Amino acid sequence: MGKPTGFLEHEREAVPYRDPLDRLNDYGEINTRPSEKHLQTQGSRCMDCGVPFCQSGNGCPIDNLIPEWNDLVYNNEWQEALERLEKTNNFPEFTGRVCPAPCEGSCVLGLNNPAVTIKNIELAIVDKGFEEGWIKPKLIESRTDKKVAVVGSGPAGLAAADELNQMGHSVMVYERSDRIGGLLMYGIPNMKLGKDVVDRRVDLLMQEGVEFMTNTDVGKDISTDELQNNFDAVIFTTGATKARDLPAENRNAKGIYPAMDYLTSNTKSLLDNGIADESQLSAKGKNVIVIGGGDTGTDCIGTSLRQGAKSIINFELMSQPPEHRSDTNPWPEWPMILRTSSAHEEGGERDYNVLTKNFYGNGKVEKLICEKVEWVENNETGRPDLKPLENSAFEIEADLVLLAMGFVHPLQEGLLNDLSVEFDQRGNVKTDNNLMTNIDGVFSCGDMQRGQSLVVHAIASGRRCARSIDLFLMGKSDLYKNMLNYFSDAELIDIKNIKKDD
Repeated sequence: MGKPTGFLEHEREAVPYRDPLDRLNDYGEINTRPSEKHLQTQGSRCMDCGVPFCQSGNGCPIDNLIPEWNDLVYNNEWQEALERLEKTNNFPEFTGRVCPAPCEGSCVLGLNNPAVTIKNIELAIVDKGFEEGWIKPKLIESRTDKKVAVVGSGPAGLAAADELNQMGHSVMVYERSDRIGGLLMYGIPNMKLGKDVVDRRVDLLMQEGVEFMTNTDVGKDISTDELQNNFDAVIFTTGATKARDLPAENRNAKGIYPAMDYLTSNTKSLLDNGIADESQLSAKGKNVIVIGGGDTGTDCIGTSLRQGAKSIINFELMSQPPEHRSDTNPWPEWPMILRTSSAHEEGGERDYNVLTKNFYGNGKVEKLICEKVEWVENNETGRPDLKPLENSAFEIEADLVLLAMGFVHPLQEGLLNDLSVEFDQRGNVKTDNNLMTNIDGVFSCGDMQRGQSLVVHAIASGRRCARSIDLFLMGKSDLYKNMLNYFSDAELIDIKNIKKDD
């Protein structure tokens, strides 16, 4: 800690986004570039807290050495700050842009003051690293004779591929889409994560020796038997891609789409043609209803606004969160409070406690029949029950409805069934503590194994899986990089139990 009184002298000042009226005219990133002096001042607020909850427990899933690089930024030691950041995070340029920053929710300063702007500082460190040329390909001096197939190129797959490649194994990443990146490429809009940022990292991984094969649907274009025969280990990391549906009357009417179909269509059009999507999924001139209040829902709002929607309203089944922590949501838990995203700043309306009962229209959605609800505590179950409010039904016009209610589990048909992979009670791929499935040599990580979660959790899971595979292949591993959140004492891997049979 460079300045013991920094948190007493300076207020939190987050780096602002571009002006909403300006950024609505394009799909460029919403972030602005702060001065180094601003970041040094904010870094000085990192206090001598004794126990840095930000980097473990409820904080950072990859145990970023946050107090260390905050101090280094304050002292203008940017290159050393980058070295600290890269010790735990494979892709800080992704998390610095899209992570909701659970580290800030657990910042000790947040007990009675606004937290340190950890996310802003993280992004600035890695962006400066690329600008200064400090981030270069890490060429592998020697190779093992082991080969690993990674199925899926999202953040978990890329993190696992990166770690395994650095240990000298030959890694091939298979992606069924036409571009590498998974949800980083097609699930997160350009304004939150520029695709040049994704491509830059993929190019770096290629220079380091990772191989990629796009337009390859494992189970169709290449058999799972072929993978098992040609590789020493296989990782399935294709995400939790089965969207939660809304079983309302007339659900199959035209004009109702899963949010990810909508977002993917627009991003692909921008990448392929340089223009926004103009297909039937476009929001241009339409009354848009977005059902679901999470990140995917707000991504739909931001995209619809840029496409020129006539109106946008966001319905959420849950109640409006409080502005401040409730007594049942103490620090250092993630604060369940009302948040205004960049998309909400740009436009649209929000309404809470809304249940959609019926999609009305003659073959095509024309309006929604909804009612207001409340959540009533059930003393027997300890969980709240949904209760409709009397005489609260209402109708609202809709030309385009986007379902953004999350994802339930990975697609279970196809390649997973071909392998007879087991699933857990939630429908995710079932693994042991080493992230190995019921099939020897076949592993799974990320949302496919954990369930829908954050990019930072996917990176952490990919890193953990890489260590397990390194142990499986070699009988030992140096891949233990402060992963306190992902390895308890009970889970530390017993080499003799995971070592591959000769």
